[in-house]
Amino acid sequence: MNRARAVPYLQATFAVVLWGASFVATKVALRSLAPDALVWLRFAMGLVILAAAMLARGQFELPRRNDLAYFALLGLIGITFHQWLQSNGLVTARATTTAWIVATSPIFIALLGWLALKERLSALQILGIAVAVLGVLLVVSRGNLFTLVGGGAATRGDLLVMISAPNWAVFSILSRRGLKQHPAARMMFYVMAFGWGFTTLLFLFNPQFEAMRQMPWDGWIAVIFLGVFCSGLAYIFWYDALKSIPASQVGVFLYIEPLVTVAVAWAVLGEQLTWAALLGGAITLAGIWMVNRVKSAGEEKK
Repeated sequence: MNRARAVPYLQATFAVVLWGASFVATKVALRSLAPDALVWLRFAMGLVILAAAMLARGQFELPRRNDLAYFALLGLIGITFHQWLQSNGLVTARATTTAWIVATSPIFIALLGWLALKERLSALQILGIAVAVLGVLLVVSRGNLFTLVGGGAATRGDLLVMISAPNWAVFSILSRRGLKQHPAARMMFYVMAFGWGFTTLLFLFNPQFEAMRQMPWDGWIAVIFLGVFCSGLAYIFWYDALKSIPASQVGVFLYIEPLVTVAVAWAVLGEQLTWAALLGGAITLAGIWMVNRVKSAGEEKK
């Protein structure tokens, strides 16, 4: 593989590694900031990066009037609500548990495609959905599925993160139309701008300026990492890769994300590598692979 052909693969890998580490960075930042303040700061930085990329590529264009409500809806679902769920969830949820749960988003995308877009689900895909659900339940229950009956295993944070996975699937399905009509950087800029605007309203109910002033260096490093790299550069690299690599191949890179989280959470937060997390994670990835495998084969035949 020559250097030019390797670039998109490196971009996809870089984006996924950043997103995998983002759950750990969020845990670090939440030691000093309330969730709403963290999301507000993070996406303010991300907006600057996306704006710079859009201007540098000559893609700036004011949104059409009939796109405003669409971008606002995507911003509300994919930025404001999604990040509210994850940031509040990570107050009590483990970073590794969060990563395994979020990894199931393709499962919900497949289900929504079946429900809303009348896309067919094969027997293997249905089995894959069941396998992935079993894997997530094993992770959340810490290896004891019977504790889920009484609700004693999962934390409030786990439940919030579990809601974020189907929420991201809704956002992804709704985004398909816009990505066919707009350059990804420009569309994400306006979606993020609306989302950041809605988040500002939440932030103003509990401004954290004093907490920001007193935030230690590790908190600022975490916030800058989330804003500049995870909310800015990662999106740009991911959508650049999608332009050069078939979606079925790019999606495989997402399998790396929870593995990165496990490694970084162990190194930075000291989260233990339990057998339940590793086994449940492996089962989850197997289920996701089963769901995506049929779709990928179908795409390659076109």
